[in-house]
Amino acid sequence: MAVDGSHYRYEVLGEGYASRRRPEARIAALIHSALGDAKTVLNVGAGAGSYEPADRAVIALEPSRGMIAQRLPSAAPAVQGIAEHLPFAAASFDAVMAVLTVHHWSEPARAFRELRRVAPRCVILSYEPDRSRRFWLVADYLPAIGELEEGRPTVDQVAEGIGATRIIPIPIPFDCADGFLGAYWRRPEAYLDPTVRRAISSFGLVPPEAVQEGISRLAADLDSGEWHRRYAHLLDRDSIDLGYRLIVAE
Repeated sequence: MAVDGSHYRYEVLGEGYASRRRPEARIAALIHSALGDAKTVLNVGAGAGSYEPADRAVIALEPSRGMIAQRLPSAAPAVQGIAEHLPFAAASFDAVMAVLTVHHWSEPARAFRELRRVAPRCVILSYEPDRSRRFWLVADYLPAIGELEEGRPTVDQVAEGIGATRIIPIPIPFDCADGFLGAYWRRPEAYLDPTVRRAISSFGLVPPEAVQEGISRLAADLDSGEWHRRYAHLLDRDSIDLGYRLIVAE
């Protein structure tokens, strides 16, 4: 099987996913509900296995050998492959799920067709690229991450691609257990931790000097109190809408 070279980024970018990218229970409940009565599920871009339902027959598809190696022995069986070329016959599954992976697909439109080919129900957790660019971490400290969002599929494009029947907003709780990019919106000190950053692919996709410069400015603003003065309005919030959406085709 030929896998596009871009999909091998996670051989080095996926460090720490098994420990830092734990499923957030409130998001997991929404994903599992959206899967409906599906008994067989394909998890595309499965990573270390977060959000895979334990009460259904799941097959994981993941391009990175490094990510597959992080999966627990108890996790669903994994196949190496990519969303654009699913190695399964038509209607092989009751449902297909994809969690925070669409932005890594090299040919999203082709991948959307593949998802619909192998399952009648699609459940995708994605985000609005423009909202990501406006997130304080990106807008104020790491605009290079915002540049990555250029050309990535919007929520509406994902919805059109899979023929979505529902788009569900996903508010991000202040104590989110899953350490994706927006998870620490009320815990800015977390971004200073290199182990946190290593479990967020965006940090590995921009020049290291841009990361160092932005993180140094964030550290200085935290020390001086400038961040807290600027974002005091966030500190009383229990959750926030950062543009994450669950997109469901039934």
